[in-house]
Amino acid sequence: MISEVNNIKIKTMRLMLIFSIVLMVIKFAAYIITHSNAILTDALESIINVVAGGFALFSIYYASLPKDENHPYGHGKIEFLSVGIEGGLILIAGGAIILKSVMAFFHPTQVNSLDIGLYISVFAGACNFFMGTYLKKKGKQHNSALMIADGKHLLSDTVSSIGLVVGLIVIYFTKLYWLDNIIAMLFGAFIFHTGYKLLKESVNNLLDEADYVQLDKVIKILNDNRREKWIDMHNLRVLKYGAHLHIDAHITLPWYDKLEDSHEEVTAVENLITEKLEGEVEFFIHADPCLPSSCPICPIKQCAFRKAENVKRLDWTLENLLPDKKHVLN
Repeated sequence: MISEVNNIKIKTMRLMLIFSIVLMVIKFAAYIITHSNAILTDALESIINVVAGGFALFSIYYASLPKDENHPYGHGKIEFLSVGIEGGLILIAGGAIILKSVMAFFHPTQVNSLDIGLYISVFAGACNFFMGTYLKKKGKQHNSALMIADGKHLLSDTVSSIGLVVGLIVIYFTKLYWLDNIIAMLFGAFIFHTGYKLLKESVNNLLDEADYVQLDKVIKILNDNRREKWIDMHNLRVLKYGAHLHIDAHITLPWYDKLEDSHEEVTAVENLITEKLEGEVEFFIHADPCLPSSCPICPIKQCAFRKAENVKRLDWTLENLLPDKKHVLN
């Protein structure tokens, strides 16, 4: 059964796809009227938006499916694959636009009705801005890398549209029609760069590159809400599976506590992070018994088994939480 949050994400992506199809038709109509290569670059990228939007809609649906025997961590990583496909398509579009712009210098075409092209470009840019802002906001709200990436892409399209409008105004008043090809080449380079960034982000996520933003959030939550029995923590990992987070950690607890007490502390860590972080969070927390070497950093005041005096509480940071190593004072 698909959750309410995932239903919202699916409806949002369906709406974005419809908008993308309408904008694509409008932009190609503008190109047919004007024969402007600069406008054609915008129209060609709209094809990418539609194709990517269709796959993104499927990916959001697939990522929302519950875990099963074959996918014990869920289906969320398909979002990163979708971002990569979108980035690859944008790369190809950017390269094709640059190539066509260069060829246009040798085989020029007559540019017509630039005023109509201007109006359509302004309208398309405004639509991309509102769509991109809305999608990026929803993506952050629901912790969706795919929605955020699509929102960034649409906002980059807005920048392209602004540049396109400025360029068309210059051509309209100067009658220097060869500038149309120069503008198209610049937009092609900008689109190519956008595709490269999306593709790089996708590969990094698929390779489980450390997300230092999420790690910093988790560490701050732990430090701000730390319990006395949480003597130490290490080997912290935060992995992203689409909108889901998977967190691994080792926590050092009093060796003399009953199993039920240790389980209660581990559950407290899980509940704390789940409450403070947005989205679904899954934990694998391994409980380690404290050792005599833990005493100097142990904050437990009433301990009948202490082997050394407490020297200081060790604040947890990125540097000392990531290594798979218990902490001791030198």
